[in-house]
Amino acid sequence: MAQVSEQEVLEALSRVVDEEKNQDIVSLGMVTGLQVKQGHVAFALQVEPERGPRLEPLRKTAEQTVHALPGVLTATVVLTAERQAESKPAPQAHGHGHKDEPLLPQVRAIVAVASGKGGVGKSTTAVNLALALAVRGLKVGVLDADIYGPSIPRMLGIKGQPTSSDGKSINPMRNHGVECMSIGFLVEEEMPIIWRGPMVMSALEQMMKDVRWSPLDIMVVDMPPGTGDAQLTMAQRVPLIGAVIVSTPQDIALADARKGLNMFRKVNVPVLGIVENMSYFACPHCGERTDIFSHGGARAEAELLGVDCLGEVPLDIVIRETSDGGNPIVVSDPSSPHAKAYLDIADKVWVKVEAELAERERAAPRILVQ
Repeated sequence: MAQVSEQEVLEALSRVVDEEKNQDIVSLGMVTGLQVKQGHVAFALQVEPERGPRLEPLRKTAEQTVHALPGVLTATVVLTAERQAESKPAPQAHGHGHKDEPLLPQVRAIVAVASGKGGVGKSTTAVNLALALAVRGLKVGVLDADIYGPSIPRMLGIKGQPTSSDGKSINPMRNHGVECMSIGFLVEEEMPIIWRGPMVMSALEQMMKDVRWSPLDIMVVDMPPGTGDAQLTMAQRVPLIGAVIVSTPQDIALADARKGLNMFRKVNVPVLGIVENMSYFACPHCGERTDIFSHGGARAEAELLGVDCLGEVPLDIVIRETSDGGNPIVVSDPSSPHAKAYLDIADKVWVKVEAELAERERAAPRILVQ
């Protein structure tokens, strides 16, 4: 099947008219962030905030127009604006501020894996945590919310593009017993994604609403690093059951981790605990242990902040190699001490998740029919 080109997509979209302005959406400069990869097309429609709520039919028309082109497998179109409409109600804690359809109702629990800064092994922790939960017999999904630096496809060893069974939604990718979705499946690995914050959030929302996720016990979300607008909105919009903070032991990383933890607290998302990654280095030749980034800082920080230290994961080349190779340590060497560290973290996380679920069920109002 011939591959569709960007020019063919734009030519088709030039026939889609914004009736309020009586001009096509390409001439109006509304089409932004166009990405075309092996039959998968994604772009945003830039609109004025006040018009956003009534332009869903235009978005749908653009999506259907592109999907009808020969060579197009999936079309993903989002609405975005330079600023949010002032009349839009602020989202509330746990993602229940919007009154439209709930996100991921088929998922029992959603856990965010976050860090205050990049480079601390957040994605490696998220992947091995998800696989450890799957090893324990749970139905697990992984959502790669790091739009600008999607690494989950490589870490899970998944190549190719998602398929669509009905032309309206796409099927999640699968490997190692978990389901997965990432923007990395829809764009070239080396292609930079130059999208504004609203476009990122719209893309994330569509990866939740327009993906045929199975009924899952738990979904692990690999959050973007830091505490910016995208992270805060994700924490508010998605019904998170809790968050896991990843940090290395040194003071500067812990200071950033503290910011991430406080962000979740401000939006009333429970912090399940802190993982100290790169906790120490054990020489594979002589066995001598070296605390390269100090040691125990995350445990001390957890005690100071009143949360649990979920575990300490060493700095080891095997963890890096297995993750980069798409065969993470939990599945490639499940009996290793490193895999056991992740399995222990997963056990602690699931106990806390079950406790949070039970607490919410007790807090939910009961309706009596007489």
